[in-house]
Amino acid sequence: MKVIRLSHPHSFKKEDFPPLVLALGYFDGVHLGHQKVIKTAKIKAEELGYKSAVMTFYPHPSVVLRNSKEHAACITSIKDKEEEIKNLGIDYLFIVEFTNHFAELLPQEFVDQYIIGLHVKHVVAGFDYTYGRLGRGTMETLPFHSRKQFTQTVVEKVVENNEKISSTLIRILIQNGEVHRLPAFLGRYYKTTGIVVHGEKRGRLIGFPTANIEHVDDYILPLTGVYAICAKVEGKWYKGILNIGYKPTFHDPSTVKLAIEAHLFDFEKTIYGQTVQIVWIKRLRSEKKFTSVEELIKQIGKDKEEAQQYFAKNSQEKLAFCLKQ
Repeated sequence: MKVIRLSHPHSFKKEDFPPLVLALGYFDGVHLGHQKVIKTAKIKAEELGYKSAVMTFYPHPSVVLRNSKEHAACITSIKDKEEEIKNLGIDYLFIVEFTNHFAELLPQEFVDQYIIGLHVKHVVAGFDYTYGRLGRGTMETLPFHSRKQFTQTVVEKVVENNEKISSTLIRILIQNGEVHRLPAFLGRYYKTTGIVVHGEKRGRLIGFPTANIEHVDDYILPLTGVYAICAKVEGKWYKGILNIGYKPTFHDPSTVKLAIEAHLFDFEKTIYGQTVQIVWIKRLRSEKKFTSVEELIKQIGKDKEEAQQYFAKNSQEKLAFCLKQ
């Protein structure tokens, strides 16, 4: 997949690209609804004998236009999004820098410069996709703005258990710690990426050595508590448990920053500075303050046993499908 980053105004010409079928959207999460849009574009490209393409935007428009913090944190970082789209077999990925200048484009100007101007012959987007200044362009106005240079396919909403699959729903599930429900909407478990940093080194002293994770992107983080996880280290997957929280047994939560500590099963390497992918499988319990270190050690043992039992009951095939790695 060829990745092309565009800043407004871009300097590409129509002849720089082969005829394209373009999927349009922000695609945070690349969830099953997004995947339907992207896969529809890929199928249409194969039917027409064209190349497939996806156009996304960075950062989220609301962050630029409304200085909103709601979408400052992401489900998928731009790197994760690139990886997920590549896995869908797309030929071109356009990442458009979303700026106030770009946001001022009239709907017709956006179509002329970012669709017709990039040799797009067919557009695929969700029924609620908007474009141009103030989002005045819609899928109903797109045929008018097309100047008869391209055709379009509108993808209707995708529903799971009577709920529309949306980035908003997925954000809520993550924030509520309901990570076990995410494969039904994402098509995989929730994944974040971080670096192993030095911590308080208390885990090894109590018999449960941990890797302290510092995230490399501004991900939406799950609710505090203990989770069953899988972690990818040096290209290999390990099962484990993870605590996200403020370690109230040892600290006043109001005086420390959020910490993420992962204890990996059957793992004894020193990996400071290494990149680690965390896949959040299931929330086991909430974080709590224990009256003694001995009580904490006993509970961690129970957490580990519960996670191992969960992994044993869920087949490797199911985990492999949901990990999508």
